[in-house]
Amino acid sequence: MTRARRLFPDVTVPWLDLSTGINPHSYPLPELPATAFSTLPETERLDELRRAAADFYDARSAELVVAAPGTQILLPQVMQLVAPGKAVVLSPTYAEHARTARLAGHCVTEASDFEMLTGADLAVVVNPNNPDGRVAPRPALLALADRLAVKGGLLIVDEAFMEVGPVAESVAGDAGHPGLVVLRSFGKFFGLAGLRLGFALAGREMVRRVSTRLGPWAVSGPALEIGIAALGDRTWQAAMRAQLESETAQLNALLARHGLDAIGGTLLYRFVRAANADEIFDALGRAGILVRNFEVQPDALRFGLPGGEAGFARLDAALAGLTGQ
Repeated sequence: MTRARRLFPDVTVPWLDLSTGINPHSYPLPELPATAFSTLPETERLDELRRAAADFYDARSAELVVAAPGTQILLPQVMQLVAPGKAVVLSPTYAEHARTARLAGHCVTEASDFEMLTGADLAVVVNPNNPDGRVAPRPALLALADRLAVKGGLLIVDEAFMEVGPVAESVAGDAGHPGLVVLRSFGKFFGLAGLRLGFALAGREMVRRVSTRLGPWAVSGPALEIGIAALGDRTWQAAMRAQLESETAQLNALLARHGLDAIGGTLLYRFVRAANADEIFDALGRAGILVRNFEVQPDALRFGLPGGEAGFARLDAALAGLTGQ
């Protein structure tokens, strides 16, 4: 919330942060053994985490999975799997993908047309996309990976929000497909971003190379234990998806009452366009509610889930004060 306090220094009420795409309902932390903190992580527990991830993401084998302290750490490792060349990022999306590709030595282009990815040595697609929820179909992604693989290129598909997206379009189950690396974030759906846990799914040789670069004990003991528990808890997962569907419908209705129609997003955030987006952002900020605005899309806003009835009521009241409804 540092940015919020800097932008709106006169706000005295507790902040309601709707600027992230992180589940406001975190997975309940299990009781952890003392050894998770006092000893170095055991290789056997890392193997168990990889098996749990392979099962959760429908990968054919744990040998196709790399576990790391967040996908942010994985980005530069994966982008160095191909020699520096032409990188194309399907945009607008996260700024980190283009930034990291440049740091890896690639010449980066950001493109809004999927077809422009075919000319890349390294192509990046966020699926479903942040912030607008755009989805690239699985057949198109696999065909693109095939074209890139022929020339020694690579397609990175970041499925950070696929747990709350159209699972039929996921390519995680295709891990091992030539020219393909899939990134999956743990913290967003499970609401534990601070745990720092993420996965790359790829062919065995790419997994070996990335694992070697990460080195031993890359994932902390607590992250191993919590990850194993959460990835295997299908009861919690099913109940949470149902809850998120209900709360997303509630947020859609709230926004619509104030003339803001959600035109995209996922079950963790809604994407709207409004001619007065800057006015809305400022009014909500002065009410202690932070939403996500975009310098390159000045008419766009992203609203995360308020996380409970008190948050919904507060957002409703703030928008009513702006629209007079």
